[in-house]
Amino acid sequence: MALELCHFDIYSGDVELKIPVMNQQSPSQRTTIKRIPQRGSYERDVIYQILDEGLVCHVGFVADGQPFVIPTAYGRIDDTLYIHGSPASRMLRLLQQGIDVCVTVTLLDGLVLARSAFHHSMNYRSVVVFGMATLVEDATQKLAALKAFTEHVISGRWQEVRSPSRSELAGTLVLSLPLVEASAKVRTGGPNDDASDYDLPVWAGEIPLQLNVAKPIPDSRLHPHIHVPPHISDYIRPKAI
Repeated sequence: MALELCHFDIYSGDVELKIPVMNQQSPSQRTTIKRIPQRGSYERDVIYQILDEGLVCHVGFVADGQPFVIPTAYGRIDDTLYIHGSPASRMLRLLQQGIDVCVTVTLLDGLVLARSAFHHSMNYRSVVVFGMATLVEDATQKLAALKAFTEHVISGRWQEVRSPSRSELAGTLVLSLPLVEASAKVRTGGPNDDASDYDLPVWAGEIPLQLNVAKPIPDSRLHPHIHVPPHISDYIRPKAI
């Protein structure tokens, strides 16, 4: 079964990055979509929309000849993406040295079932970013990044919680990564079967998938007079595309 997922084909934390972006980008050799290029996009709005709906990115890098891919949460404000973490993080220590990094975000929208095993696929939206990260040392910029991260995870949360202390800010590392090389790829629709297979007595179509929110579970030490605020009881992810 062949599953065409993200920016590649499949056959069968805690960090803070800052990523500025531009509207229509010219693809580089690394970001040019080669497999089914008509599904690719280099438009800033498409990239932003996918990033805004996602919750987890994967940060790929090579250290001492060994490849690593680390999942982590992130946030975005205007033309910047943020990921934060501890100065003790090996990934952060390596990335601030200026090594190449690849950041990816994928949203899975559905399972595409074909009449043949070979043409099964997935509907998805994905973003891939290449670049080199640099350290952000300004305290104001770092605080803004933490706010963006928190608001991306759950909008309205920052104004209700305690702001980071000076020691917490000092214990947080922030990196910046210009979004000079970035691309999006999107698959929608049903299966693409071989013409000879359309008469087979096999069900074909899509099983849509989505992120569902369950009822909030209060902390065991929560004061009984504290009610669930609307930004929690009415929590939804932005549906950008």
